[in-house]
Amino acid sequence: MTIKRVGIVGSGIMGSGVAEVAAKAGHEVILRSRKQETADAMVASLEKSLAKQVDREKITAEDRDAILGRVSATSELTALKDCDLVLESIVEDLAAKKALFNELDRIVQDGAILATNTSTLSVIDLAMETGRPEKVCGIHFFNPATAMKLVEVVRPLTASDDTINAALAFATGCGKSPVTVKDEAGFIVNALLFPYLNNAIRMLERGVASREDIDSAMQGGCNFPMGPLALLDLVGLDTSLSILDALYEEFKDPNYAAAPTLRRLVSGQKLGRKSGEGFYTY
Repeated sequence: MTIKRVGIVGSGIMGSGVAEVAAKAGHEVILRSRKQETADAMVASLEKSLAKQVDREKITAEDRDAILGRVSATSELTALKDCDLVLESIVEDLAAKKALFNELDRIVQDGAILATNTSTLSVIDLAMETGRPEKVCGIHFFNPATAMKLVEVVRPLTASDDTINAALAFATGCGKSPVTVKDEAGFIVNALLFPYLNNAIRMLERGVASREDIDSAMQGGCNFPMGPLALLDLVGLDTSLSILDALYEEFKDPNYAAAPTLRRLVSGQKLGRKSGEGFYTY
């Protein structure tokens, strides 16, 4: 199938990033948020991003205008009815995503792909909320979507070859380097990454080293672009906790049992960069 019109559900950083990537690739993009003002704010954020790229001479003013001309914003799910692909990027909560997929299945045209940007949750659970499980898959972009090349295309047991091939073609057409992974919690990256991040918190709890020295050691010793605690703040501590809980629920591996400090920070609404304070203050 050919994907021309893309719907994106969710008003966070990831949603606006994927919208920019898809619009640059030539797709018509419809951004949907529960409130029109937040949907409009996503378009405004896109305008700012593109203006900076014009200033840096990465794109022309004509490119900017063409990209913006392919993007619209709405608060109505029904505006997505003619999309060929709808990608959700809402809160990382299974019940909320199930309810959304159930509703999208009733609204979006037959034959369209319904995809999730979940980083951890079971895709088959979402597929079975629809009458088109063969048309449901995961298309997991990484933050920031405009810069990160990797996309994990997640294949639940129910997905057809056509669906996965179309998802791979979409990601490739957006200038990304997709990998295919079966529907297992954490997929590839987070299943390997989060034990490392979680153990960095435990090391901090034991007083082995300061937060700065833990981060500096991993940057200098492993050539990582940032240390684990700074990365947790960037991902969001609430999102990180949800990922670890989902991983532990599936595998019962102690490495996935969230460190107490992470739970306490989330309980105190210290969520990292997005709240202004986490392991560091911003």
